[in-house]
Amino acid sequence: MKKLFTLLALVGVLSLGSQSMAQEESVDTTTVENDTTAATADPVVEEPDPVVEDEPVQEVETEKSFHQVVKDKFIEGGVEWMTPVLICLILGLAIAIERIITLNLATTNTDKLLANVEDALASGGVEAAKEVTRNTRGPVASIFTQGLMRMSEGIEMVEKSIIAYGSVEMGRLEKGLVWISLFIALAPMLGFTGTVIGMIGAFDAIQAAGDISPQIVANGIKVALLTTVAGLFVGIILQVFYNYLVSKIDSLVNQMEDASITLVDLLVKHKLTGRA
Repeated sequence: MKKLFTLLALVGVLSLGSQSMAQEESVDTTTVENDTTAATADPVVEEPDPVVEDEPVQEVETEKSFHQVVKDKFIEGGVEWMTPVLICLILGLAIAIERIITLNLATTNTDKLLANVEDALASGGVEAAKEVTRNTRGPVASIFTQGLMRMSEGIEMVEKSIIAYGSVEMGRLEKGLVWISLFIALAPMLGFTGTVIGMIGAFDAIQAAGDISPQIVANGIKVALLTTVAGLFVGIILQVFYNYLVSKIDSLVNQMEDASITLVDLLVKHKLTGRA
């Protein structure tokens, strides 16, 4: 009986030992396979972070204003030659603006003035008409006043007085135009003078250096061109104002002539010539 139990125990121990060995072999096999798989797998390579290059900072050039550009060109052209041209522009514009204001104030509604004079002649006679013309602004009203003051001397004296005083008023309207025309001619001449002086300086630089390189003659030629451009611009600007003033004066003169003829017709119509 003891032998039987001993045999059973021996069989059980052997079976347990064989199972444990089988488990150990399976574990070893799995470990080896895992190691082999890990060894044969591709290594994971970490990619470096992309290097972001700093974009070059573009320098933003601030655009120069028109005033700054003109100032720079004025200095580059030479103060000694650009200053007289600038003076011509300032004085010419001052006279032109004064004349424009004066001529606009001298403009009169001749139709309304003639209607008022006719009503005054019909209601109050010559003295009433004089009062109307004296209280009206402009050269046309002044001519009417001078004509009415010669009523007692006849129609011929009235016409002569109107013509003579019309010439005086025309001279007043054209006052200052001669100075504008002077500056129109003088500004380009000053610019051309600066051009000649600049070219002389360029040739002097060539003679001193004994070479005709662009760097040597650039300064003199630049002065020459800038003074010429400045003089021409001033002449063009003042010429525009001059032509406007001339056209305005012509319009006023035509109004004076037409109104004077109408005034004589009114005096004849009301039979006021020869009595005050």
